[in-house]
Amino acid sequence: MKKLTLDSIRQSCFFYFCLGFFLFVGCTSGNCRSQQETPEALAKAPKLSMEELTHMKETSKGQRVHVYKPDGSLQCNQGRKITPEAMEKELAGVRIYSKLNKNDGKMRIQLCGSPTGNCNIFEIDRENLDQALKLGFKEWAGSI
Repeated sequence: MKKLTLDSIRQSCFFYFCLGFFLFVGCTSGNCRSQQETPEALAKAPKLSMEELTHMKETSKGQRVHVYKPDGSLQCNQGRKITPEAMEKELAGVRIYSKLNKNDGKMRIQLCGSPTGNCNIFEIDRENLDQALKLGFKEWAGSI
């Protein structure tokens, strides 16, 4: 039987530490959990027409703006919340690149029936901003 010495214990600890460290770093520095795109997944991807692709190239993110409108929800589950999909109909004729529901981040009084501050936010072309403002939307100044 081998006699355990302080040096052999240190060497073993160092070896296992290095092994654990390299295994940990190896999986976190690479993309270990990525999934390969299968032909089936690529076939299910939405197909864009040439007109849509051309329009997307013409308008960069710098030429877009976010507009919002409160979703109608009130504290204590009062009021009727309007989903982004339902509110999107108000922007008929305006191309919408993205939509989401987000809180405006402002402090509010905690009182049943008071607005929650949740808003439906839409990303549109800057050229359509005036049209959206006329429909009661406001320009979103916060971060998305």
